[in-house]
Amino acid sequence: MLLNIVKTTTLLILTTCILNAENFNAQAEKDRIALIDYFEAKFDDPLKNRNTFFPYSTDDELNNSYVTGLKHQDFAKGNYAFNKDGKAQYEEIKEMPPYEDDIEAGEELYNKKFSNGNTFASCFPNTQIAGDYPKFIEEKQEVLTLGIAINNCLVKNNEKKWKMKKGNMARLQAYFAYESMEANKDVAIQINSKEAAAAYERGKEYYYTQRGYLKLSCASCHIQGAGQRVRNEKLSQLLGQTTHFPVFRLKWSGLGTLERRMVGCIKDEGQVPPSAESKYMKELLYFMSYMSNGMKIDGPDIRK
Repeated sequence: MLLNIVKTTTLLILTTCILNAENFNAQAEKDRIALIDYFEAKFDDPLKNRNTFFPYSTDDELNNSYVTGLKHQDFAKGNYAFNKDGKAQYEEIKEMPPYEDDIEAGEELYNKKFSNGNTFASCFPNTQIAGDYPKFIEEKQEVLTLGIAINNCLVKNNEKKWKMKKGNMARLQAYFAYESMEANKDVAIQINSKEAAAAYERGKEYYYTQRGYLKLSCASCHIQGAGQRVRNEKLSQLLGQTTHFPVFRLKWSGLGTLERRMVGCIKDEGQVPPSAESKYMKELLYFMSYMSNGMKIDGPDIRK
């Protein structure tokens, strides 16, 4: 009898723990699904939705420059998902992508021996990891990005850290992204505790908070303004925005990490950006990456 009580009690505790673990991402899932619904509605028919989403666009532009009827997975291509002219240019460049050498260089870095004889495989035995970061590390109660995990591996093996925004860091991440894309991996960011949920919420708050002398937020451009034209470019959307990094940006004439892009974007908002390794940046990327959950890894890629 006592054994049955113990078994029943243990089962109830385990069941409660499982249910609680599943519920930690409840709000994040509501946010993600609402975002999908918002963008599917916005780009279902831009001309029809002009008064709601595109108040400053001409009828000719809305009728001829946008792909209509977009669904969830389509948005992994950034603004090339809906921008007809941009998409044609993008597909032409992709025939001979300028980042192929970077992928090969990243593979060489992965296999290169450290001074102690180890390689990056000692920290990352699986190379198909692009959609698994950022992670919330329960033992340290903080978000871990892929860039910081790479630098932690270097330090652990008595090597110097790399810069977070470009160079070898971007090349190794390009290799991981390519391997993940080839394996048909999805973005799969986890929220398994109330502390992780709180980190997600802080990242979301940063994304939606207006800052700087222009009083803009990330959402001003990439949610409300997504699809609208700024000079000759159409603003990309949050949904799917992290699936394709690192990117070879024509403006950079080279490869850059997500941190590099976010620092530049925040500067454009008239704000002082947080450092690439700061708590603010890590939690911002945690929120952004969760919004792309369930979407295919599509990196490395090219952007203007």
